[in-house]
Amino acid sequence: MAAADADADAAEVERLYELGERLTSAKDKSEHAADYEAIIAAVKGHSVKAKQLAAQLIPRFFRSFPALATRAMEAMFDLVDMEELAIRIQAIRGFPLLGKDAEFVSKIADILGQLLASEENVERDAAHKALMSLIRQDVKNSLQPLFKHVELGMEIREKVICFLRDKVFPLKSELLKPQAEMERYVTDLIKKVSDIDHIERWISCMYMALPIFMRGASSSKFLNYFVKQIVPVFDKIPEEKKLDLLKTIAASSSYAAAQDSRQLLPSVVQLLKKYMPGKKVEDINHNYVECLLYTFHHLAHKTPNTTNSLCGYKIVTGQPSDRLGEDFSEHYKDFTERLTGTEETVRAASKRLTQGMANFNKAISSAKTEEEQTKIKVDQQKSTMTMRAYNNILAMLQPLHGKSPSFIGDKKNTLSWMEQPKKPAATAAGGKRSQPAMNGNGPSKKGRLEGGQNQLVNRAFEGLSRGGRGSGRGRGRGGRGRGWGYR
Repeated sequence: MAAADADADAAEVERLYELGERLTSAKDKSEHAADYEAIIAAVKGHSVKAKQLAAQLIPRFFRSFPALATRAMEAMFDLVDMEELAIRIQAIRGFPLLGKDAEFVSKIADILGQLLASEENVERDAAHKALMSLIRQDVKNSLQPLFKHVELGMEIREKVICFLRDKVFPLKSELLKPQAEMERYVTDLIKKVSDIDHIERWISCMYMALPIFMRGASSSKFLNYFVKQIVPVFDKIPEEKKLDLLKTIAASSSYAAAQDSRQLLPSVVQLLKKYMPGKKVEDINHNYVECLLYTFHHLAHKTPNTTNSLCGYKIVTGQPSDRLGEDFSEHYKDFTERLTGTEETVRAASKRLTQGMANFNKAISSAKTEEEQTKIKVDQQKSTMTMRAYNNILAMLQPLHGKSPSFIGDKKNTLSWMEQPKKPAATAAGGKRSQPAMNGNGPSKKGRLEGGQNQLVNRAFEGLSRGGRGSGRGRGRGGRGRGWGYR
């Protein structure tokens, strides 16, 4: 019986080879529709090798038989859902050839997106390559279903995020063309995830898109939309996401245009007042305050007179938006009290931290085990980061006192979690190092925002992968018969 089965399999494979050769040599392939139908029908057979061969032949002649396109596509979906790995791999490799017809691109990208969660490395790699090939053919219709997976929060969300981060965005200058049009398109994809119940997934989409918009023409508009949607529901965002969110906003704030900065400032000031106490307290959320002050400075630097009505400042630009004839003294009183309360709180906290940090080296030397040393070093590093945040806060508070303050807008302050600039080389004996100005009127010097931003985005993705809801186990082999939803 086994010999008979083997003979039957060999005969079926030989028949498919003959069909393929006949189609290859035919000048008018449309006259051989019956041959192509026979190849499609082989998917329902029993021969594994015949199915592998069919997975090669169906894509090869797909474009020659538009009337059979739907049947051919369904056959490929059947192949990619079969038990045998070799059949699935062959079908995945053939998908990009079917994607040359635009109407099928989204369907194929959806399937390949699901396969990114496969437990088989070779299958996952094949899905990566097929998706990249598909994206090169049709960026828009390929990205849409991938973003949909993120929006819906399915178990493959983290896999899709990693694929976009590691495979697509590094090639964004090559793939996302024309740039302005693609920025608008991705912005529109992100805007579909604005429901409060989906806010965490919405933030995930923001992290994915940030590398596209950081230098693009739409970065300012995107940031504007982002802040306006998020700030009203900030309290409903999971605590573990809030800081990453504020870091993202801070790191991108310097790219906001003046017009958009004018619209963004009210929301930022609203949050800033929430976390800046009106009097001295025991401590504050220094991470939040650092991010918000940094954002405030950069936005206010672009449109200083907007702060007149928000904070009671009196900055004259000669524009009607100065609103100098109106009384905003209560705003000024409230804002300056918050500045003073925050400054006193941070100075006191900084003093306590400085006293504690002096003991770290002694504690490390006296630690009895390597484990104890490691723990102390971790605490030391945390304290160092906190001190950086305190110093940044104090440096950003100082120029805000007074009716006409100065705003830092030249990236001189390096956010505490970013790579710190190297100290300048010592000058000749007796000389003094020049100190950088802490406001927008000083000499400009290129900061390290760009490098730090790349680190931020990477950490954001890593956090999503660790903290997402999906199991990342892939579709497994136990899901037979559920189909792909395109029957």
